[in-house]
Amino acid sequence: MKKTVFKGVATALITPLDENGVDYELFGKLVDWQIDEGINALVVCGTTGESSTLTDEEHKEAIKFVVDKAAGRVPVIAGTGSNDTDYALDLTKFACEAGADAVLVVTPYYNKATQNGLIKMFSTIADVSTKPLILYNVPSRTGVNILPKTCLALSEHDNIAAIKEACGNISQIAQTAALVRGKMDIYSGNDDQIVPILSLGGEGVISVLSNVLPKKTVEICDRFFEGDIKGSANLQMDMLALIDALFCEVNPIPVKAAMAKLGFCRNYLRLPLTTMEDENAEKLYKLMREQGIIK
Repeated sequence: MKKTVFKGVATALITPLDENGVDYELFGKLVDWQIDEGINALVVCGTTGESSTLTDEEHKEAIKFVVDKAAGRVPVIAGTGSNDTDYALDLTKFACEAGADAVLVVTPYYNKATQNGLIKMFSTIADVSTKPLILYNVPSRTGVNILPKTCLALSEHDNIAAIKEACGNISQIAQTAALVRGKMDIYSGNDDQIVPILSLGGEGVISVLSNVLPKKTVEICDRFFEGDIKGSANLQMDMLALIDALFCEVNPIPVKAAMAKLGFCRNYLRLPLTTMEDENAEKLYKLMREQGIIK
């Protein structure tokens, strides 16, 4: 049996940015707050962290910073994926040496891949990683879907521990869960599907919502694991409107606006991402006020 990287909620952290680069003072404040609020793990340099527009130096510095700031209080998972396998290998080696507890590797985008190509790419990266590897399936962004039989093949690798499933297709995820039982953990990659994926044996969620509401997102999982399925589902449904607002524009545009309101970043994104449309932002802030997140 492979060791579970984390159980519960891992926050897919934003990266606080401004015109000068990464604001590490605010980044440190965010990491401490997340841990104080009871989060189970942290993901640095994922999609929500704008990894695609970080420089190589910034990407590595951010990984090292979060590892050092967390200081073993919770597991840190480093996003090290790329459509260039050699670059992914380099980032993965760096993250392992920097002390990350696991790596999160996305499917290749733009150049894409066949299912055989995915097996070879992920296996090659897992071979060089000294830490567990979590697959990241998000076909809406990459144009590539990790099919259930491919997950089964990858689950045979000793170092491939889990998959973050953001395909959105519950039937496909159910097929994957049936095939990989005991060989690979499954995490929800969509905040509106936490409870459904937990019900299929999932171990938790890699969450955007928990940037804003870490304690309540953890409670969804905790209640489920404690057997309060109805309470967990009710919490999930109570937050659906806010979750929808956090994804009404391309992630991380809305969550950056939300976190700027909370003082954890400036509302600044790198092109091609732009700040949230005013009308959408007002709807988001209204929901945040209703949830008691802001006044």
